[in-house]
Amino acid sequence: MRRFKVFRSLVIDSLDTITRGSKRYHLWMGILTFIMLIGMYCYSIQLEHGLSVTGMSDKVSWGLYISNFTFLVGVAAAAVMLVMPTYVLKDIDFKQAVLIGEGLAVSALIMCLAFVIADMGGPSVLWHMIPGIGVFNFPNSMLTWDVLVLNGYLFLNISIPFYILFRHYQGKEAKSSVYIPGALISVFWAVGIHLVTAFLYQGLQARPFWNNALLGPRFLASAFAAGPALIILVLAIIRSYTAFKIEDKTIKKIAMVVTVAAQINIIMLVSELFKEFYAPTHHSESAYYLFFGLDGKTALLPWIWTSISMNVLATIILTFHKLRNNLKVLYFACFILFIAIWIEKGFGLIVPGFIPEPYGKIVEYSPTGIEIGVTLGIWALGAFIFTILAKTAISIETGELRYKK
Repeated sequence: MRRFKVFRSLVIDSLDTITRGSKRYHLWMGILTFIMLIGMYCYSIQLEHGLSVTGMSDKVSWGLYISNFTFLVGVAAAAVMLVMPTYVLKDIDFKQAVLIGEGLAVSALIMCLAFVIADMGGPSVLWHMIPGIGVFNFPNSMLTWDVLVLNGYLFLNISIPFYILFRHYQGKEAKSSVYIPGALISVFWAVGIHLVTAFLYQGLQARPFWNNALLGPRFLASAFAAGPALIILVLAIIRSYTAFKIEDKTIKKIAMVVTVAAQINIIMLVSELFKEFYAPTHHSESAYYLFFGLDGKTALLPWIWTSISMNVLATIILTFHKLRNNLKVLYFACFILFIAIWIEKGFGLIVPGFIPEPYGKIVEYSPTGIEIGVTLGIWALGAFIFTILAKTAISIETGELRYKK
């Protein structure tokens, strides 16, 4: 009964906290709300007319939605790079950032699920994937494995921070015996969500572009580069506009993680390029289309070469110690690396897998205004949720929010 009373008090205090703030905070939340409303309007058109309003077709059946889903799975998995040092290795330098990282993971996972619903056409078809009601097809279907690992990881990233913040709200220390087992599970689960997503693509034999043994490891490398890069940018904003102070050494330690992951990602990219182009076969046509175009079709060339250029530039900047330790340069490198990997794991991975189709026909894909509107709406939803979570967590961690007995 007492815990319910404390929980009720936490909800009321949290609502009071997230509805108060500076003009800049209200403007930010207002902009996100406006973008979400645009996304809802675009989604209502999709619900009325179906997926025909998107740029997808029977030739290219995955587009902007699944591209963002794939990328955000990596952003969610990246929280493990803060969870493991903090909860398992007891590195106090990561302690200030770990709750922010887990909040980012929760937001990313909610966006992942939203993009899946958007790609399915509408929420009414979700019953097909409910065990006992629909045809869940477990354990044969990799898609069902993906459903399980994503929802399981979402539960872990909600429950662990909630327990810690719930204790801190009462002025008590969290018991390590309660949250450490969950943290250990989440470390392996984070790797699992990305590998299972990679296996979804690798298991499609008719799409040789994805039949690559490096796909899973490269998913992890790019995730551990883009995710912590985004965390660094978020921490930079938080320490500039809130009372929650993040030390330089915390950001610099996360930057080391980004650097190593970005370097490994580049090495794997070179390995893939060698495999595709040193001794090309007809299975290399998708890669040729992506990097050089096929039969005059070159829609993805600007995207992929921009991505590679930004990726290489960011990795070079991060590799040099003096450049990486300059925080303004670090933020710039993290920003362009994040954009580069978003392109690479989006348009650079999903779309070429369908081009050319199994019979050799080249049908190019470009997203429609409806797709872009829905996508921006979902990203705004994620930013909105993260802002709420971060504002509440920061208020508790700074002692501003406490249970009044």
